[in-house]
Amino acid sequence: MTLEFSRDFDPAYGRLVEIAPGIRRMTVANPSAFTFAGTNTYVVGEGRVAVIDPGPADPGHLHALRAALSGETITRILVTHTHRDHSPNAAALAAETGAASYGAGPHRPAPGAHPVGGSGRLDAAGDTAFVPTRPVGDGEIIEGEGFRLQAVATPGHADNHLAFALLGTDILFSGDHVMGWATTVVAPPDGSMRDYMASLDVLLARPESRYLPGHGGAVGNAHSHLRGLKAHRRMRERAILDRLAKGDETVPEIVAAIYRDVDPRLHGAAGLSTLAHLQDLVARGLVACGAAPDLAARYALAPG
Repeated sequence: MTLEFSRDFDPAYGRLVEIAPGIRRMTVANPSAFTFAGTNTYVVGEGRVAVIDPGPADPGHLHALRAALSGETITRILVTHTHRDHSPNAAALAAETGAASYGAGPHRPAPGAHPVGGSGRLDAAGDTAFVPTRPVGDGEIIEGEGFRLQAVATPGHADNHLAFALLGTDILFSGDHVMGWATTVVAPPDGSMRDYMASLDVLLARPESRYLPGHGGAVGNAHSHLRGLKAHRRMRERAILDRLAKGDETVPEIVAAIYRDVDPRLHGAAGLSTLAHLQDLVARGLVACGAAPDLAARYALAPG
């Protein structure tokens, strides 16, 4: 199945852009190899509104958002997950407006995660300071004036990742779980490939067909895109198993072979994604590892 990406996106920094009835977007000017054009902040409703992912600790973005919403009241602040390009501004916005913040809880590693050892930190590392004033779980509904948002637990990119479905529409705010410009980084210890794949199935079972992601433009025909993402991950899994069959034993060896055409700046993230696959394969009994499955370990196909 072909997986198509689009990098056609105008960030319109500092401006709120209406992208659907009752939905506006402002993109943070924090472009990078990991954030694409920047992190998207969404405003849902009119007059008394919800803000989704207020972004990194960027006073300029916060000022532009408040100025654009002059005359309106922020009543709810929703956070898809606690990476530093999504959640840090929530505390300042809550203090300024008195709005409650909603999220799946503080930053945490994936269940059963191993220390990765020597991995360094991605530029979207964990925001360990964020604690929602109102923790929400899978299926809970956050109501405002003119909108109802349902939390959908989608761990994988981060263990506390939530998507938010705008009930009564075909729209789902997908955070970093599904994006249209690139595949999602799944990086241990807070990322889990097994959880990521299971969360793709969760979304496939839902009706929403248009996703508004944390970076880049909208994802249309979402179910087809989800199937493409699943096929892509299974292709990567087969490539890793093939490299092990050919004698590769370490994460750097595998990355050098299967990501040779990828921007070298992303090889660190590729190594962590490869590690996430290997941890899943070890748990499934397809790959053997004589020690904790981390970046320094040696791997081989499991006997039999």
